[in-house]
Amino acid sequence: MTGALRIRPLLTATHRYEKTVSTRGHGRGIYIDAPILAYLIETPNGRILFDVGCDYHKIATPELRARYLEPMRPTFEVPEMSQTQRIPEYLRRLSLTVADIDLVFLSHLHFDHAGGLCDVPGCEVHIHRDEVAAADTGEVSGIFADEIADRENWRIQPAEYSLAPGIRAIETPGHTAGHMSLLIELPKGPPVILCGDAADLMENLDEEIAPGYCWQDRETDAVDSIRRLKQLATSEGADLWPNHDFDFYRTLPPFPGFRE
Repeated sequence: MTGALRIRPLLTATHRYEKTVSTRGHGRGIYIDAPILAYLIETPNGRILFDVGCDYHKIATPELRARYLEPMRPTFEVPEMSQTQRIPEYLRRLSLTVADIDLVFLSHLHFDHAGGLCDVPGCEVHIHRDEVAAADTGEVSGIFADEIADRENWRIQPAEYSLAPGIRAIETPGHTAGHMSLLIELPKGPPVILCGDAADLMENLDEEIAPGYCWQDRETDAVDSIRRLKQLATSEGADLWPNHDFDFYRTLPPFPGFRE
């Protein structure tokens, strides 16, 4: 068997923000609630985490909230996250621990995707080379230095590659310099493409609208990545899973449910 055995969606937090954050040039003055998702991917050879959500301490500790998250208002509200939404708690409910995670795959380094690394210490972390290079310029908003401090120990990837048989990293730059999505074959249903923030909402895919933030305003790169994901979905017969769309998230099996 190739590919994953199952994918479990993990709701790690909820984020309220101005819709134009997700749809470039659209939705100013409109605020939406969005899920912050991670995914536990179980394979015949081990377990992969796709993204890890936020650093719970920056949300729960008033001093850290004030330093890191409250300055993002009013465009971003502080995410809402409970202790039960931390990655180790989800693993505990499956009778697993962090030691049972074989690989953490980060789509990109924004705080709502990489902040939870503090909850999975010692895990092998994969990230695209261009993402780290951009972060090291200090020019990228939404990345916190303490959350990427261990990057010298990460597995820096120079290009697309296979994480495991039937699981392939796809380069989808635009939102960030080295953004990657993930194509996953499944045993029963169609393949799944985890878009990451290449497509926050179904609207990004349906109308080919770039995310609100694009690295160095490279909107064309972001739209090209959306089109590539759609073409890949057609050629592979795959489903596209946007990353911050509550309507879509509600169609997925609630934890501990899974897609297989």
